[in-house]
Amino acid sequence: LSKEIRAKYGVRTLPVRKDDEVQVTRGYFKSYQPGKVIQVYRKKFVLHIERIQKEKANGNMFHVGIHPSNVTITKPKLDISRKRIIARKVAAKAARDGAK
Repeated sequence: LSKEIRAKYGVRTLPVRKDDEVQVTRGYFKSYQPGKVIQVYRKKFVLHIERIQKEKANGNMFHVGIHPSNVTITKPKLDISRKRIIARKVAAKAARDGAK
């Protein structure tokens, strides 16, 4: 997660989902603008992001797969289940810190 989102929600990580807005932080596509996740391909461990494409030899465009560890979430899509995940993580962190 980006630093602003970490501070806002009090969690460090979240699973990447379709419709999250992400910024590529490493690799060839690092300088590109943030884009929306179009597809999460779990079998190949890659994300397909809206604006990140390459051109084939025949002229067709295709989305380049980016590994999830090379992106940061800049704007998560929040729905009920996502809010529950955040609440659960915050509660676990509070319990862990309280026990110390």
